[in-house]
Amino acid sequence: MKNYWIWLLLVTIWSSKGQEIRVLNIVDETPIANVAVYNADKSSSATTDIFGRIDISIFSEDEVIIFSHVSHQLVGYTRKKILQNKGIVYLEPLTQVLDEIVVSATKFEQKKRDVAQKVIGIRQGDIQLANPQTAADLLQSSGQVFVQKSQLGGGSPIIRGFSTNRLLLSVDGVRMNNAIFRGGNLQNVIAIDPLSIQNTEVILGPGSVIYGSDAIGGAMNFFTLEPKTSQSGSLEFTGNGLVRYATASNERTAHVDVNIGLRKWAFLTSTSFTDFGDLRMGRHGPEAYLRNEYVTTINGQDTTVPNEDPLVQNPTGYNQFNFLQKAVFSPNDIWKYRFGLIYSTTSDYPRYDRLIRYGEENLRSAEWFYGPQRWFMGNTKVEKKGDGSFYDNAKLTLAFQYFRESRNDRDFDDDDLTSRKEAVDAYSANLDFEKKVRTKSSLYYGMEYILNRIRSTGDIISRSTGVSRPTSTRYPNGADWQSIAAYASYKWKPSKELALQSGLRYNFITSTSNFEANNRFFNFPFAEATINTGALTGTAGVSWSPNKTLQWKAHFSTAFRAPNIDDVGKIFDSEPGTVVVPNPNLSPEYAYSGELGLLLNFDKLDIEMATYYTFLDDALIRDDFTINGESQILYDGEISNVQAIQNAARARIYGFEAGLKYTFSEQMRMTTKFSYVGGEEQQEDGTDAPPRHAAPIFGDAHFIWENLRFKLDVFTNYNGEISFNNLAPSERNKAYLYALDKNGNPFSPSWYTLNVRGRYNFFRDFEATASLENITDQRYRPYSSGIAAAGRNLIFALRYNF
Repeated sequence: MKNYWIWLLLVTIWSSKGQEIRVLNIVDETPIANVAVYNADKSSSATTDIFGRIDISIFSEDEVIIFSHVSHQLVGYTRKKILQNKGIVYLEPLTQVLDEIVVSATKFEQKKRDVAQKVIGIRQGDIQLANPQTAADLLQSSGQVFVQKSQLGGGSPIIRGFSTNRLLLSVDGVRMNNAIFRGGNLQNVIAIDPLSIQNTEVILGPGSVIYGSDAIGGAMNFFTLEPKTSQSGSLEFTGNGLVRYATASNERTAHVDVNIGLRKWAFLTSTSFTDFGDLRMGRHGPEAYLRNEYVTTINGQDTTVPNEDPLVQNPTGYNQFNFLQKAVFSPNDIWKYRFGLIYSTTSDYPRYDRLIRYGEENLRSAEWFYGPQRWFMGNTKVEKKGDGSFYDNAKLTLAFQYFRESRNDRDFDDDDLTSRKEAVDAYSANLDFEKKVRTKSSLYYGMEYILNRIRSTGDIISRSTGVSRPTSTRYPNGADWQSIAAYASYKWKPSKELALQSGLRYNFITSTSNFEANNRFFNFPFAEATINTGALTGTAGVSWSPNKTLQWKAHFSTAFRAPNIDDVGKIFDSEPGTVVVPNPNLSPEYAYSGELGLLLNFDKLDIEMATYYTFLDDALIRDDFTINGESQILYDGEISNVQAIQNAARARIYGFEAGLKYTFSEQMRMTTKFSYVGGEEQQEDGTDAPPRHAAPIFGDAHFIWENLRFKLDVFTNYNGEISFNNLAPSERNKAYLYALDKNGNPFSPSWYTLNVRGRYNFFRDFEATASLENITDQRYRPYSSGIAAAGRNLIFALRYNF
């Protein structure tokens, strides 16, 4: 405690000396002149000079200082808070969408207006107001990413008709996709703690030139909190604490992050714990979603019992722990070293969509749950400013990750629990450069190496005796997957109005899988599979702003996805009566994509539109297959139809997106977003059918009002219907996931929710956030999801900044 008061005294002394501050544009850090600066009763006021400078000694330490400018959003801070932020106040332009800084397009900072591809950003302030319970919910809050959920502990993003292993995840610039990322719904994104995210960028559309394999539909880049060094050179200690409760899932969350800053060193620690109960659905909607009964074990006997409250989806609850540790060392202006550790783990969590399936008489499964999903990442980054001969900026990123997961299931009245466990060790190295070639052009280039090693085990455990015996593994144990690549991207900006960018990447991928262990259970006609393949991808785009009102963007690119171990060597039951088996004869799938965008920027109105088309060739899809001429085999005691991943199809995906923002005043604005996706996927018989991951029409609309202490957001989310005829064939076989139309066929109904949320600053460093979601208590299940969404849900959070 004594040290705390010493530290506080030092901060106070330093604060009293530092009176001159600067007001900058948050987009490009340029100074803003003629900013009106005043206190609440306007008894003290001043104006920034042409350098954005102002002396704030006329204001007391604790009173809120208001910063107002005709073309920027109104903000207010205490003098203490400003000085803690190195004496800088950032203002956000009212027409921020055109001038936002992004890094995802090249791995180095550049203006969003110069990027031909569509990139959406989710900033920390938006995240705090949205108060997402998981990183999947964070993405969904953007209004332009659709999310599928098979269980409460899930969230599979869908972007422009592509999902799972056709999308790329990265955290702090490190690729998260591994060799067992599957084509089925994927919940790895929930391992990322939304409370430790500083900002998120999502590339809509292909990104293979920068990110390599898997980035066919887009790339999602999460940037975690950054340690901050001390401006004064003495010890600075800051942080945040948060507690949150949500009624629909009885969610209880606690979070704290702490930053210790010195002159050259900075350390940040963040930790979160969340406990979810069983999720309650809404009262008004399809009866097919109700949970009328469930299986429990009584005195060693599986028994189907009535659910006391059919609105409660039993069982769905689980808990999760997240930890982040980062350090930064800046010995001078040339070198910077960053170190990071991330760890995430869950409890066991039920796979709800498998627990609601019925057999001939009873619910089919007595147990179906994922074991703890564990993810660890350690990374080291070295950044260096060059002399301009070969590069101006360089980044070296070295990372190690491990992934642990398992699947555990037992049929009703079966004594045996089948448990399959997977582990992946992932090593990666990236070297990236930025070079200013001329005053109007820049070159970005780099190299990448990735190695994945897979371990997979399978056991059948007797419930009565506890004795286990081996069974087939999900993946070939000991398999490996490697990728080596080089890329270059060139940006030329001949004028302020015009920016052109192009790039090329060559990727070589190799993998080896051995099936001898699984040949004890299946007589495969092969003992191993080796894949050696290469892919060349390119991109070209133009961004043209002939005037302040109009901006055109056009972007063309190719992308690819190389077969991974999940494609080549997986054995699993995709649905009742179907088993997927290995196929060693696979090659990459390629996507050819074009996008045209238009942005209109009027005085108070911003309009953004984009249309796109993607052709997927040699698509890797799951289709009927034979083993030794047999179309059926025995798998886990059941005769099952054989399928395999194959280069068997072509697909066309097209769509339209629109967004609108209208600013009524400094305090009030309205935004809305709309997305439409369509397409066709070629079937085995040559006919076309709707693609599995084409989301229904979806969007949102927000009315936002804010002043210095209070922010209110009244909004609606909506999804369109997908009729039975427009369901993908694979979805029609999962009738238990859907409502039934008047003909008794499965379909995905349309739905909407009405919601309100707000944030209020009670004191200088104390803030409350509350959301009331799904006010009308609608019962709905997003397309392809296995769990109904939350009914009326009150989410309340308290945050303290220290």
